[in-house]
Amino acid sequence: MGDAVEGWLAYGLNGRSPKTVENYRHNVDNHLIPLLGKKKLADLSAEDVDKWLADRATRLSTRTLRLLHSLLNRAVRYAQARDKVMRNVVELCEIPAGKEGRPSKSLTLEQAEAVLKASEDSDMHAYIVLSLLIGARQEELRPLTWDHVDLHGDPKAEPPTPRYIEVWHSVCEGGDTKTKKSRRTLALPMRCVVALRLHRLRQRKQAQRQGLQWDPHGLVFPSAAGTELDSHNVRRSFRKVIKAAGLPPKDWTPREMRHSFVSIMSASGVSLEDIARLIGHSGTRVTELVYRKQIKPVIAEGAEAMDTIFQSLKSKH
Repeated sequence: MGDAVEGWLAYGLNGRSPKTVENYRHNVDNHLIPLLGKKKLADLSAEDVDKWLADRATRLSTRTLRLLHSLLNRAVRYAQARDKVMRNVVELCEIPAGKEGRPSKSLTLEQAEAVLKASEDSDMHAYIVLSLLIGARQEELRPLTWDHVDLHGDPKAEPPTPRYIEVWHSVCEGGDTKTKKSRRTLALPMRCVVALRLHRLRQRKQAQRQGLQWDPHGLVFPSAAGTELDSHNVRRSFRKVIKAAGLPPKDWTPREMRHSFVSIMSASGVSLEDIARLIGHSGTRVTELVYRKQIKPVIAEGAEAMDTIFQSLKSKH
């Protein structure tokens, strides 16, 4: 079984990004090969797979179990196509429910303001301001370059062009955004404009101190080495800001700034359709079910509307 999986990893993943292959390798090395690797491929039974999945279900989320089942299934199917085994028993096995994953949550407006204030002295200030105020994905901000940011706009144009950011790229393979709808151009709130101008000024001064020419087409948020930030860089810096804001660092992740954007916008009365367009969703279902968190203690709109409706009816009589 171990040889079959290794063969599939080596030759069956053409066109996959290095990050995807690395993720598959991590899961295979930690959860598949140690438990099933010594099993003869021809002797692998559906019962073996069921027991393996049941064991992993006590440790892993349902999402990870689905991935593990898929990896094993694809590896056996790859071997089956090369006459290494007659049938694929993995396809006969159902995926059990795993452990509950960590639920995402949203900052309240007051908490969001505290995070913004705490980030002001950090190199992450502009990054956090954009995350919270335009709801961009982390993988969309990390490859952002200055030639996709307009901090001036054109007030004399007809109609006037606002200051904007072009969310056209991500860290996905090939640099494309997650979906076609994710490719969008967003007007910038003034707080974002101010934060980005200060961020650009600091970048220029830093380049001068190092005797370098500042690149107007370069990365907006480069690492210390001048390369794209990775998720670990962002998470480490973000935790420092969260701690400075008086919140538990282990309770919050950078991706929850996007959830906070959706929830704060929704609580202020912005329609789900508009929010979905702003964050690059093709519809409102994911926006509502996954991203929007209830941050108002009481939903009052229904009661207020009914009071108004029936009061107007009463006044007519």
